[in-house]
Amino acid sequence: MTMSFSVPDKINALWFLPTHGDSRYLGTQKGGRPVDLPYLQQVSRAADSLGFYGVLIPTGRSCEDSWVVASALAPATERLRFLIAVRPGLQSPTLSARMTATLDRISDGRLLINVVTGGDPKENAGDGFFASHAERYEVTDEFLDIYRALLRGETVNYTSRHFRIEEGRILFPPFQKDGPPIYFGGSSEAGIDVAAKHVDKYLTWGEPPALVAEKIETVRRRAEAKGRTVSFGIRLHVIVRNTTEAAWAEADRLISYLNDTTIAKAQKVFARMDSVGQDRMRALHGGRRDKLEVSPNLWAGVGLVRGGAGTALVGDPATVAERIDEYRRLGIDTFIFSGYPHLEEAYQVGEQILPLLPLAHPIRPAASISNMGPFGETIAGDHRPQAQGE
Repeated sequence: MTMSFSVPDKINALWFLPTHGDSRYLGTQKGGRPVDLPYLQQVSRAADSLGFYGVLIPTGRSCEDSWVVASALAPATERLRFLIAVRPGLQSPTLSARMTATLDRISDGRLLINVVTGGDPKENAGDGFFASHAERYEVTDEFLDIYRALLRGETVNYTSRHFRIEEGRILFPPFQKDGPPIYFGGSSEAGIDVAAKHVDKYLTWGEPPALVAEKIETVRRRAEAKGRTVSFGIRLHVIVRNTTEAAWAEADRLISYLNDTTIAKAQKVFARMDSVGQDRMRALHGGRRDKLEVSPNLWAGVGLVRGGAGTALVGDPATVAERIDEYRRLGIDTFIFSGYPHLEEAYQVGEQILPLLPLAHPIRPAASISNMGPFGETIAGDHRPQAQGE
């Protein structure tokens, strides 16, 4: 069975909520700021007003709970969607389905689901989950069989190695038909098998385009073999400034307080993980800071101390937009961006990059544009500034 592949004409751009901390610098307390509810409200409202499609809320013991945070922020935003995690092995599929349906309803369908298996055995053990890498994906596969059936309104009777469900069902359906879209990232063979069978959108971290193209082709073929189609997303940091030189200077500034001891400690933690995706991120820089541009305008400096997404697009607006479009031409239709600090950089990306992209969602509501500008500050308290070139 052969399925056609076409480059997406339009893309969705999401931002990131830093519930694990935020700062002007990496690997140091200098420049750090409190990440409390008022700050997260600022970031989410900025993303909402700038026109981002949604926000990713991370998961894990280093983060505030994504479900609680999303529940607190949904009433404070209007259009913004929330990409939050279900955790096979930590949550039951029936409870997860009820939570999903509830938050989807109270947010009027602004929920997106990220399926996270967990790649750090030590963190998993702290949560009472001792499954091996292979077993985690068995659990995820069975979990999604049950979870998706419940959200479709089915009554589930299911017996497997890891689950036994008798007449499982949810009484209140989700707002979105059959439940929110399912996002998932996994670079191992087992992870790709789960993606091919179950998910709507396969996510990758920001590897060089050639590696991303290989991964996309592998997932696409595996899904086609099951009679399914899967769409694709990518997770990237962005450092954009008026000139490429200024953007690279900003990248250097971001790690200017990062010492070799801190890097070594972080790389030791990453080495204990059994995540293929994390191994691929580590391989880009090898824990070294001397060769961090791993592809044109793709910088691996973030990954020296940050797990997961460890690369940033660096450059002036036109250059960064072209690099984004390079990924679009590979078949990616969803981009999850971030930058440090996340409030200020939401504006940098929202104002300088989003207008250059072929977005499937409006940047700002039309009423906001007609009633509020943009005008800039009134000159001398007398007249509005002219447009560029006038």
